[in-house]
Amino acid sequence: MNNSFVMSNSATINRIDPAAGITGGEIAIDFTVSARRPASDLRVRVDETEAHLVAVSKHRSLALLPQLEMGGDVEVSINFADEDPSLAGVSRFLAGEKLADGLHPVANPAFDPADGSLFVTRSGARGEHVPVSLYRITPDGSVEEFSGDIPNPTAIAFDRRGQMYVTSRLEGTVYRVSALKDCAVFAGDLGIATGLAFNREGDMFVGDRAGTIFRINEIGEASPWAEHEPSVSAYHLAFGPDDALYVTGPTVSSFDVITRFDKYGSAEVFFRGLGRPQGLAFDREGNLYVAASLRGRRGIVKISPGGSNAELVVAGMNVVGIAFSPAGEMMVATNDTVFSLPLGIQGMLLAEN
Repeated sequence: MNNSFVMSNSATINRIDPAAGITGGEIAIDFTVSARRPASDLRVRVDETEAHLVAVSKHRSLALLPQLEMGGDVEVSINFADEDPSLAGVSRFLAGEKLADGLHPVANPAFDPADGSLFVTRSGARGEHVPVSLYRITPDGSVEEFSGDIPNPTAIAFDRRGQMYVTSRLEGTVYRVSALKDCAVFAGDLGIATGLAFNREGDMFVGDRAGTIFRINEIGEASPWAEHEPSVSAYHLAFGPDDALYVTGPTVSSFDVITRFDKYGSAEVFFRGLGRPQGLAFDREGNLYVAASLRGRRGIVKISPGGSNAELVVAGMNVVGIAFSPAGEMMVATNDTVFSLPLGIQGMLLAEN
């Protein structure tokens, strides 16, 4: 997204990094001023709501995005306390629109390929029973209660036939969920079952965060496929355009990795240097997006094919998962809210796996 710049009598915004974000995300604003002014007088507004400044230097400020009534294309302005706001330097910024809150996702939400609805969990603490643990957000934005039959639902995925599956980390199972809201155990004895993904052939893979990745056939028979370092929270799985399985699993390290498993289950480091990496997804160009922190800044990180370059593309706090809509929107899930950002990114289709 390109920022547009407007000269003023006081300040000019040269760059906002990243150029998109959600409530609570930290953005860096590079600017120039026409005269020396004390940093304590600087004001940053996002869509006319004042932002909290984390730090300010001569040409750069760090600001937290405030809660906004509406998302989409908004103005970020910068000026000084004693100045007329009309003299502010202005730039454009893409703010996430809140779709639903009061949830508790712990992994990626997932789109139903049949109708474009988005499914998201209210997972709860381990062993906690919540009346509704699975919600459906319709294409028109309505939030519907879908099911309360799955304890501690974690990952959601659809197979190539459009069948939905959900892991339960409490039971160590995978549930098959019908459009009529019927939930039936499909596979069990999977440890602390968290991540879930399908390969090109339609085989299911489930990550037991204690250290095992299982491969599950079409009748629910599971066998250990690969071993991985245990995670303090969950495994998150996604197949890439190279048919390899990519896995994140946060540890106590602040310099975690994304691991790539080939079709034989052999592992190698794809990318190193993320803080608490969680949900991940590919676009059609082979770029990998992951909920993580990069060089101390949290949000959605974009990693180029081959893992040679990484950049923060969406600022956000407590981000756990992402998904791409058929219309090119990026859905960003925090630990209680789902946001939509129309970034025009096409997610990799299951048929492309």
